[in-house]
Amino acid sequence: MQAGRPAGCGARNRARRQAKQGESVNKKTAVNGLLIGLSVLLVAGMAYQFTPNVGSLFNRQEGTPVIKVNGDAVTAEQLESARRASPLLADEPGSVLADDAKVYLVSQAIDRGAVLSGLKDVQVSRADVNAEVQKVRESNKLTDNKAWTDALQSNGLTDASFRTQVRQQLAYQRKTDELRKAVPAPTDAELKAYYDLNKSKYQAEPQIVGRQIVVTDKAKAQSLLAQARGGADFAVLASANSTENKDRGGALAPLDGNQPRPVLQAALPTAVGEAAFRLKNGGLTDVIESGGKFYIVKVEKFLPGQPKTFEQAKTDVVSAVRQQKQNAALEKWSDDLRKNAQVEYVDPTWKVENPTVASVAGHNIPYSDVVAQVMNNQQIAGLIGQLPAEQLPTLLNKTFKPQVVQQLIQGYAAPNIAQKLGLSLSGSRQEIAQQLAAYGARDVKVSDADVQKYYRENVKQYEVPASATLDEASFKDKNQAAAFRADWNGQGDFVTAASKAGGTVSERGQVSPTADQTTGAVSPLTAAAFGQNLRSVGAGSLTPVVPVGDRFSVGYVRDLVRPTTRPLSEVGDEIRQGLLSSKQAEAGQAFLDKQVSALSPKNNLDQVLEAQAKPSRRRLPKPKRPRRRRRERRPPQMRREAALPRHRPSPPKRRRPTKPQQSRHPPTPELEHLPEK
Repeated sequence: MQAGRPAGCGARNRARRQAKQGESVNKKTAVNGLLIGLSVLLVAGMAYQFTPNVGSLFNRQEGTPVIKVNGDAVTAEQLESARRASPLLADEPGSVLADDAKVYLVSQAIDRGAVLSGLKDVQVSRADVNAEVQKVRESNKLTDNKAWTDALQSNGLTDASFRTQVRQQLAYQRKTDELRKAVPAPTDAELKAYYDLNKSKYQAEPQIVGRQIVVTDKAKAQSLLAQARGGADFAVLASANSTENKDRGGALAPLDGNQPRPVLQAALPTAVGEAAFRLKNGGLTDVIESGGKFYIVKVEKFLPGQPKTFEQAKTDVVSAVRQQKQNAALEKWSDDLRKNAQVEYVDPTWKVENPTVASVAGHNIPYSDVVAQVMNNQQIAGLIGQLPAEQLPTLLNKTFKPQVVQQLIQGYAAPNIAQKLGLSLSGSRQEIAQQLAAYGARDVKVSDADVQKYYRENVKQYEVPASATLDEASFKDKNQAAAFRADWNGQGDFVTAASKAGGTVSERGQVSPTADQTTGAVSPLTAAAFGQNLRSVGAGSLTPVVPVGDRFSVGYVRDLVRPTTRPLSEVGDEIRQGLLSSKQAEAGQAFLDKQVSALSPKNNLDQVLEAQAKPSRRRLPKPKRPRRRRRERRPPQMRREAALPRHRPSPPKRRRPTKPQQSRHPPTPELEHLPEK
């Protein structure tokens, strides 16, 4: 223990430090959120070349410059921070993406630097930056200057560097807004071409003509359903019993003369609407519970959705085409910035090999574009943690990367193909490629025979399994169980009634007639619940008395669903749409492949990967560690003397004013610049 330091002081100081660390963690979490949010805003529009989650990590300002982009430095510390933040970028021996990490980090830093250079002519006032920073501080409860400073420092930032980021984000927003506004209005040819290729997007919603009965008692609802199925007039039943629309015979919409008007599915509660709109040939739904009420719907007529005309869809078409033209403008702007970027490698160890992975229609596609697609794919991140490491290289290099290269080739070829075909298509490269695929599949049809064949071959997909909710009342004596089954009429609570009759009640919950995993057989009571000898009581049914071990049980069955198979009339439209989508995708891809092949593209992926498999020259440089100072060598006599304790005369004692104990920790740097509110 230090002299002059009271016992317990260390514990108290540790407690203070821990509390302070807890506050620091909370502040760091908050500022991480706000920094990521701002960084995402800054690069959100750079969908074609930039990754927000990595871009945000290049924001640290301090460090050793290793690359210059148009004269602006990128530091080793920025790149190292980005590498550490992602498991996909780990430069460990044998890491599946270790060879790609340097290509990715450097190319992303260059692309981001190129875009930031393109924002230098955008005017952003100090007042605009101050206002935005103040919003961030207030929304994250960091209005206290010390809390704000600590939060920034924990992320390697100062107030000044954070304001630089805010200025960049505002500049990017203004620049992209300017580019969007400069886009010319869509032409009639562009609008018509888009509509012709996307008619399926502009369908009027289906409607039904029908009536409903709504009651608050399930048993009453089931009784009314039985009457309706027995031939009773549904409108009369609704007028006499429904709590809703009884004045118009339960019609779902106001009457047009004597007939109900059609309604959309949104006019009904979700579960009720789904059940009613499945009745393509009309009919009655089962009793459906929703919001504490019980519904029965009679569908008198189903009206399929019809395609909207061009004039009906024109407003939406104009909006879609305008968005595509804006995407094309932003893509061209970022392409030009990247193409014209002046890159200087201050540290040659960070220079990357970025070979041309493919060429088509006069465009050379860099390998970094392939790597970016891999790094940005969330499925890859999931696979890293699921599959054995030895399987990942094959999956990436033999499956995923070839697919990415093919998509990139198609994207770069798409504008050229559209021009040759005389099609007025607009949008980014990939958007034009998608429209070309739609053009190639425009004549695909699905026949009734196709639908029927699919249904026959896949009928098991449309089987609805049996299910029920089951409670069990167990009795010691068989006669006692039989008496309870005969006497209880469904009034009151099952648990209370069975307990009063001497039974022990347990809730089985939802059950189905499937074999138990332990015994390999369906339990006798469950089998009885789906049998034919049920006795209807109230909102459910009672099973016959069933021996269970040395006792006798009666089951109370509710929400019983018998096993059924959905008919073709109900699922036909679903099958038709699925087959159509599948056939269109196949035909569209075949058409696009043929058109691209005519341009004689060159795919160099195999050669690039072969070179990559050799001893790597693209591994990330290891971060430099500070060199240790060499200790001065002393003669043996001096070392012995240094080891001996030194006795010096004590200085005369003086009475000095008491000063507070100085902290052993360095002071926290204060904020350099903090404007007033």
